[in-house]
Amino acid sequence: MTDSSYVPPKVWTPNAQTGGRFANINRPVAGATHEKVLPVGRHPLQLYSLGTPNGVKVTVMLEELLALGHRGAEYDAWLVNIGDGDQFGSGFVEVNPNSKIPALMDRSTDPPTRVFESGAILLYLAEKFGALLPTEHQARTACLSWLFWQMGSAPYLGGGFGHFYAYAPVKIEYCIDRFAMEVKRQLDVLDRHLAALRYMAGDEYSISDIAIWPWYGALVAGLVYDAAEFLQTASYAHVNRWTNEIAERPAVKRGRMVNRAFGKPESQLRERHDASDFETRTQDKLEPVGAGDGPT
Repeated sequence: MTDSSYVPPKVWTPNAQTGGRFANINRPVAGATHEKVLPVGRHPLQLYSLGTPNGVKVTVMLEELLALGHRGAEYDAWLVNIGDGDQFGSGFVEVNPNSKIPALMDRSTDPPTRVFESGAILLYLAEKFGALLPTEHQARTACLSWLFWQMGSAPYLGGGFGHFYAYAPVKIEYCIDRFAMEVKRQLDVLDRHLAALRYMAGDEYSISDIAIWPWYGALVAGLVYDAAEFLQTASYAHVNRWTNEIAERPAVKRGRMVNRAFGKPESQLRERHDASDFETRTQDKLEPVGAGDGPT
């Protein structure tokens, strides 16, 4: 363990020299930093997001709804680059006062409905279209329990383990050990649960799977934080089985591309306004934007 002589002051003040990947956008206050009107496309559903795990939840959900034949789920997806501080523009703050992606405007209602927090968006869309949320009492309750489990657990994975293992300017053994232990405990929770079930809520694929997969599926597959070997994620056989099955769903493959501004160029679709965009996408290679430390 690294020795430290740091003693917290009586009153905390931000240290501009702390560094780290998101130091230029982290701040202790809310609200807009600049005026910027959000674009609006032709579809009722307007998504403002980035292809981090929280953003992928919503684009996968929308693509799954379209695959089920819900034409009202057509959407425009606009890129919000959190590294540039787009989430602090006045228009975005009006949709999400918490300045985190994803944020959704449903213009099919009068007045338009704003929805923020990825779990809330998944539930809103599931109820709006009557899909991907079980109707039987026990299954529905299980689905919502696991949905909220993800919302409460993922900060330990992203802002905790991911930050200190991958993004922090210095490696602190205590912090990495603390959050690695918790992430492995969570993976064990999932592995034990999926040993007896195909999906999180039973035999039916649902919003709980859509919420959990972009975080924990990506982790065990080695797609976030480059930590699969460190955490020995291959040992969680049932999580890997579930991860691989969901990864093969066509809607998941499409949803994972939307608002993606990092990785291989062929995996990126910066904006999505029509299903044909997947065939005609511009393969721009952009700088990576990390998941799990900043406003994601």
